[in-house]
Amino acid sequence: MAAPEQTRQEVKAAAKWVRISPRKARLVVEHIRGRGVPEARTVLAFTPRAAAREVEKLLKSAVANAEANHDLIGDDLVVSAAYVDEGPVFKRWRARARGRAARIRKRTCHITLKLSPVAEATVTRAEPAQEEKPKRAPRRPTRKPKAEGAGKQQSVAKKDEAAEEKPKRRRTPARKSTTTRKKKESEES
Repeated sequence: MAAPEQTRQEVKAAAKWVRISPRKARLVVEHIRGRGVPEARTVLAFTPRAAAREVEKLLKSAVANAEANHDLIGDDLVVSAAYVDEGPVFKRWRARARGRAARIRKRTCHITLKLSPVAEATVTRAEPAQEEKPKRAPRRPTRKPKAEGAGKQQSVAKKDEAAEEKPKRRRTPARKSTTTRKKKESEES
C-alpha cells in the first residue's frame, strides 16, 4: 500500500492584470523566491523597480490570507513559489512619419505567490559552497637582493658609465617645406 500523503498547507495569492511587463516583474520576483517573509519584505522595500511595489502589496495580501484563513504566523512563512505569467496585451497605435503607424504593446502580467511554513518549505536558496581555495605558490623575487649601502653607489656608477658610452644625439631642425626653400633660393639668386 502507498503511504498516506501529508497535506501540505500552502497559502496562495495572485494579482492579475498588473500593468507591468512580465519580463520586468520576473526580475523582482526572482529576488524573493525561497526567502522568509521578513527578509522578502526588506528586499522589496529596497528594490527601486516599479514592480517591487506591486509584489510587496501581493506579499502583504498573501500573509494576511495565511493569518486570517489558516491561523499561521506571518513571520514564520517562506515564499515557496513565486512566478509571473503573461496577461493580455493591449494594442495601441502611434502616428509616425509619412502617414504610417507603429504598434505599441502595453503588456500585462499575472503575479502569483505561494507561502508555506518554514518546516515544509521545499525551495531553498543555494548557499555558496565553502570550498578551500588552492594556495598559490609564493611569488619569486624579481630583483636580486643588494648589499646594504652598495645599492646607491652602484646605481650612480652605472649611470655615469652609460652616459660616457652613449654619444649625445643632436636634434636636427624640422625640414622646411619645398615652397619655402624655393622662395629662399629665388631670393638669393
